[in-house]
Amino acid sequence: MKLEELKGKKVTIMGLGLHGGGIGTVRFFHGAGARITVTDIKPKEDLQPSLEKIKDLKNITYILGQHRPEDFTNTDMVIKTPAAPWSNKYIKLALEKNIPVEIDSSLFFKFCRNSIVGVTGTKGKTTVSVLIYEILKNAGKNPIKTGIGQISVLDKLKEIKADEVVIFELSSWRLSALGRYKLSPRVAVLTNIYPDHLNYYKNTEAYINDKKHIYLNQTAQDYCVINWDDEILNKLEPEIKSQIIKYSKNRISRGRSVFVDQGVIYLNNGIDEKKVLEIKEIKIRGGHNLGNILAAIGAGYAMGAGLEDIRRAILAFKGLPHRLEFVSEFGGVKYYNDTAATMPESAVFGINSFEEPIILICGGADKNLDIAPLARAIHEKVKGVVFFKGVATDKIIVETKKIDPDSENYKKFTVVETMEKAVELAKVAAEAGDVVLLSPGAASFGLFTNEFDRGNKFKEAVKNLS
Repeated sequence: MKLEELKGKKVTIMGLGLHGGGIGTVRFFHGAGARITVTDIKPKEDLQPSLEKIKDLKNITYILGQHRPEDFTNTDMVIKTPAAPWSNKYIKLALEKNIPVEIDSSLFFKFCRNSIVGVTGTKGKTTVSVLIYEILKNAGKNPIKTGIGQISVLDKLKEIKADEVVIFELSSWRLSALGRYKLSPRVAVLTNIYPDHLNYYKNTEAYINDKKHIYLNQTAQDYCVINWDDEILNKLEPEIKSQIIKYSKNRISRGRSVFVDQGVIYLNNGIDEKKVLEIKEIKIRGGHNLGNILAAIGAGYAMGAGLEDIRRAILAFKGLPHRLEFVSEFGGVKYYNDTAATMPESAVFGINSFEEPIILICGGADKNLDIAPLARAIHEKVKGVVFFKGVATDKIIVETKKIDPDSENYKKFTVVETMEKAVELAKVAAEAGDVVLLSPGAASFGLFTNEFDRGNKFKEAVKNLS
């Protein structure tokens, strides 16, 4: 696809939103000369922060507070918000009329001629993506990030130079569109698979099937970096046509791989095993981050980075905001922001990252996930808990009480509706030497704009303690 093909086209953009992606999409199509209709079920007053950022753009039609069927049938193209399912009645209307339905990722892949490293998985996508970026930057490969966190996708197209490598974080929703158009990146990275987004998908199999699109349309010249410790991923090998690089926290004896042996990370290029670095040199907290580092090493190698480039990048990496992020220390109590832990397993990883007694701030909105692992971790390792109001919280409390119905600790569970109150109560419960950890294990909607808003409010509340 060529950019000039969009000039004069009627384009319906479904979902302006508040997170920045819709704004970037509107600016992209406006710059291409398309005739744009923006439609969102949120009313104008709710969308005001986003509307303010594009008030300089003229000749755009806004249909807010509703979706109209005619905007999906009397158009040349529909741009679907990634989170809207393909079964959405308005999307089905467009497809029944043979109107192309795209999302930002499918358009990016169609327009971009550069090599793309795509990263997906249930957990670790952002950390791995940024680590790959740092490795390739050290190697002089001119990387550029897109799709990471709240970074918009399509407005990156105009910035890309011919010699740059794109690092693209790919959610299952974005991969669903790539599958429809038979697109995959040159290097695919799969970090892990856990049940997730079951408030969106009918079952885990449907979720996994979308994840598979990251490699299904690769060729023998491409690479697939895959977590060999993951029980689901290591069964996918027969489907993968590209060159596989396995990674594991245990020794892998044959083939291209990145693995750990006696506290040392090695890279096997298919011929020789070479030492990369020792685990004790790694600066970021959390055992789960070891897997993230192994994945990034595999992708860096696939893109031609040298061992010294890889080593320097990992040694310099100190972690990302909202992921076991140290915020501050007051009265001998350390405060950590792990708001990106939006599923129970992620919160368990956060809890297990500390030896100190933990006052946990968790809970919130439900994603139809199994809450039992988090309940067990709370019972076994957590000194005190403050919960956010929500269905996931109700489930955690019920599940935790099942473990030991007679425990007096459960009578002390407190449910709040604001971050300020959560931090205030956590401070009261904590003693010198404790850790106050925000690691929700649940979604943020209802009380916060998104998980990043939740994390920022935590940091603000902690700083106000002084």
